[in-house]
Order: sequence, then structure tokens, then C-alpha cells
Amino acid sequence: MVEARVAQLTGVHAVSALGRGADAQLAGVLAGVPAFGPVGRFDTATRRVTVAATVPEVATLTDELADAIDAACRAAGLDRAQRTGCALLLAVHGGPALGTGPAAGAGPALGTSPAVLAGLLAARCGLSGHTRVYTSACVSASTAVADAAARISRGDVERVVVAAGYLVEPDQFALFDAGRALAVDGAVRPFSAGRRGLLLGDGVAAVVLESSTVRRRGVEPVATVVGWGRAGDAFHPCQPEPGGTGLARAVGGALRRAGLPPESVGYVNANATGTAQSDAAEAAALRRALGGHATRVPVSSTKSVHGHALEASGLLELVVTALALRHGELPVNAGWLGPDDACPLNVVTNGPQKTEATHALTLNAAFGGANTALLVGVG
Repeated sequence: MVEARVAQLTGVHAVSALGRGADAQLAGVLAGVPAFGPVGRFDTATRRVTVAATVPEVATLTDELADAIDAACRAAGLDRAQRTGCALLLAVHGGPALGTGPAAGAGPALGTSPAVLAGLLAARCGLSGHTRVYTSACVSASTAVADAAARISRGDVERVVVAAGYLVEPDQFALFDAGRALAVDGAVRPFSAGRRGLLLGDGVAAVVLESSTVRRRGVEPVATVVGWGRAGDAFHPCQPEPGGTGLARAVGGALRRAGLPPESVGYVNANATGTAQSDAAEAAALRRALGGHATRVPVSSTKSVHGHALEASGLLELVVTALALRHGELPVNAGWLGPDDACPLNVVTNGPQKTEATHALTLNAAFGGANTALLVGVG
């Protein structure tokens, strides 16, 4: 009998304003203390909002990504020789933010394309397989993980490294501020009454996904990506479809691929950015996809503490979701002021919540109606 192939997370690493390393991310989301503060990386004097969740001392994006990839590979027990032939899937911003230079915490040199950056990182980190770049906004990293898991489950590859990075820089900050998407009260309040918008945050992460048929090398997997789903709603360039139909289809796809019922989901790390329309649409999506279980399953959004890392959000949130599930404690939803009738969910608000759940969803959505759902399992 041929063993079914599943994609296991064997090595993870992440950096955000919560700290450096996977353990720092877990400690930060469980503490529930938001990491937002004044932006010192560039001038915000003319902006409505002047705060974000930034890493105090940050290298160029190239160096941060290379360090993250190396750290994830070490955590998976991979030496340089074992990285030979390994593919790299990279989620980064595709516009000017990539080349604004070290002063903005980004890089490499002005004009460097994402494809070139992927090649540079692969060569630097000893990954000699193919490279692919994802620039599909806030679902970039989760789409890359879904592609990696699909390739592993089909038997196309045995091992893939997925990396993602966004460091808060002036161009995207200005766009979100001008679009009045940033929270003027300096807090992200997902699903809460009185929520005012999102705040940006640094995020750099890397994970190693391997087939379950690969010899473990004595490394215990952190979690397994048991299901994934992707769907679009094509409702509006910037606004979510109010009924959450696209995101609901993505959740349904992840559950069907895993062969699990809605009741198997023990936690949802929501996309929830703290914006009025998006949070309400996501709540509607969960009700549509999970039925009555949507009012029982614990839900929170870790963006409330580490901010929105744009293209890197999906990978940063996958890491913290897997670690929290493995640890048996669910992150608190910071910034809570009170319930909103448009979001009738079981939001985790009174500190981290103990759990014995074995499966969790992590959700992401992007402008243009793109939606992703990753279902992870432990144990």
C-alpha cells in the first residue's frame, strides 16, 4: 500500500515586531500586547497615522529573508548538501517597495525584480531547485504554501522552502494612509465594535515543507498542512463581497481536501484586519462555511498584535497558528472594545485560551477578491 503524501512543516522561522524567532512569535501572540509604536524608519509628519509594528533594528529585506531561510532549514535539520534541488517559493511585494533601499528597511538595490531576488536568495542559501515568485498582495504567502502542499501531495517534489517578507516602507504606508485604511486611534480591533482600520507591520518568515514519506532525520514536524482552498469573488477591486462567498468557498475547499467536517476546526486565525466591511464579510463567510459551528469555534486575529505584513501575512500567521495549536493555547484578539452584531463569533478576548484542538484554519484575503484558507493539524 502506497503511503499518502502530506505536507509537513519541519522547520519554521519568523521575525516581526514581536521579536526574532518562532518562540518569540508564539510568546507575543499569547501575551496579546500590541507591538505598535511610532515609525522611526521614515518621515510620517504629513500622515494621518504615524504608527506601525516595526522591528527596531532591521537589515535589508534580502538579508532578513536569507537569514530566515537559513534558520528554517537548520530547524528542519537540513545541511547545505540536503538543500540541493530544493525549490524556493517567495512571496514579496512586486512594486517600488522592493527597491527602496536599506533606509526603508527594504532592498536589495533599486530596480531589483522579485524574480532576481528569488534567484539571489536561492543561490545564497543553497537551494538549487526551481524558484517561483508570488506578488498577489495579501494572499501571496498563503498561495505559495498551498502550491507547495499541492506539489508535495502529488509527489512532484519531496521538499519545498516557502519564504515571505514585507518591511514597512514609505510607499505602501502612504497609500494605505491616503486611502484612510489605517486606524487613526493606533489600535487594530478585529471583529470589535468601534474598530477603525488596520495597521501595518514588519513580517519575515520561512518554512520548510516536506513529504511525510521523507525520512524524518530525527526532526519532529511542527504541524501538517492537511488542506487548502483558494477562491475569488470578483466583487470589487477593494471591497469584500458582503456575504463572504469567496472566502467561504476557500474554507470549504480546505475542509474537503482534508476530508474533515466543519466541527473538526478547533480555532480560526482570521484574516480580520480591523476594518468594518472586511471583518463583517469574514464573519459571514465563517457562518456560511462552518454553519452553526461558526458561533462556537474560538476565533482571533493575530494582526491585532503584529500588524498587517501584506505579502508576508499568510506565512507569519501560518507559523503562529501552527505553534499555538501545538502549544495548546490560542492567541487573544487584542484591541477588543465590545461585540459587534455584524460579527457574531466566539472571539478570544480574555487572554489566551487553553485548547486540546488538533486542527485550525488560518485565513487570508486580498484586494481584488482573492481568498485563501489553510487547514493545519497537529498530533
